[in-house]
Amino acid sequence: MKAMVMTRIVDLTKNRSPLELREIPRPSPGENEILLRVRACGVCHTEIDEIEGRTPPARLPVIPGHQVVGVVEEAGRNTALFKPGDRVGVAWIFSACGRCGFCLSGQENLCPEFKGTGRDANGGYAEYMIVKEDFASAIPPVFSDVEAAPLLCAGAIGYRSLALTGLRDGQNLGLTGFGASGHLVLKMVRHRFPKTRVYVFARAEKEREFALELGAAWAGATEERAPQKLEAIIDTTPVWKPVVEALLNLAPGGRLVVNAIRKESADREELLQLDYPEHLWMEKEIKSVANVTRADVREFLRLAAEIPIRPEVEEYTLEDANRALAEIKERKIRGAKVLRVSR
Repeated sequence: MKAMVMTRIVDLTKNRSPLELREIPRPSPGENEILLRVRACGVCHTEIDEIEGRTPPARLPVIPGHQVVGVVEEAGRNTALFKPGDRVGVAWIFSACGRCGFCLSGQENLCPEFKGTGRDANGGYAEYMIVKEDFASAIPPVFSDVEAAPLLCAGAIGYRSLALTGLRDGQNLGLTGFGASGHLVLKMVRHRFPKTRVYVFARAEKEREFALELGAAWAGATEERAPQKLEAIIDTTPVWKPVVEALLNLAPGGRLVVNAIRKESADREELLQLDYPEHLWMEKEIKSVANVTRADVREFLRLAAEIPIRPEVEEYTLEDANRALAEIKERKIRGAKVLRVSR
């Protein structure tokens, strides 16, 4: 089978082709596993964090990709949930132990044995992949393969982030960064919280224009001040400056939710600008988002199908994965980027 393979840690600003197109053996499903023929796989900034070493894979080489939509090609021993021909998705959560206190309390995203798809196990930048069937999720028929892929990470992590804000209808919400996750959160908020106004902070003018097209009440640059204070803000950027700036826009008692697996260290000096009275006093909160649970993925897929939420998508071939990653690194983003692997 064909696969785009990560073999080493590199700086994407110096190497725009970090993944190698290889022909490798097709995997075979084991007990409780299913083999998927991959149809589409979303491209995420987390892949850049893997490639550049901020959240390095457990081993190399590895096949990236954790927003995977495919059709069951073969079911292994003792499988009962899915059969050949079923369409399923695989998200960032590839597996968790199922035994620890976190798993038993519904917080499998915090499991010390948590494995990420495409980092700790081969993912969807390939024609085939295997996964334990209870970590796959049925894809609602309302979505095409390419539409469904971004829902599995950008959508699910956005869903978890929104829940962690504690937002109530009518309160003001800020979004810093406006890529795949941000634009899905905006669509979700307009349905679930019709009285809430959304304020978007984005570095690129095209991202700000896109936010206004989708119904944002206001859009400005990262360092601008919103017309009014915000009860909640979700940060989806890979850098520190938007975090510091967001705290200045937060209302007393407000919460900033940081939706990022890692932050780049190049602008860490921005944290030195934190001033306690100005940025943090008045009971402001900062909360991080760590991974997703299977429940997050499945609940969001149901919600997205009911609304329905249809992501804006830019489509690429499997062989064009490096170009898609380079464009994300360069902030050339409108919605979500998805690899079309097969039909």
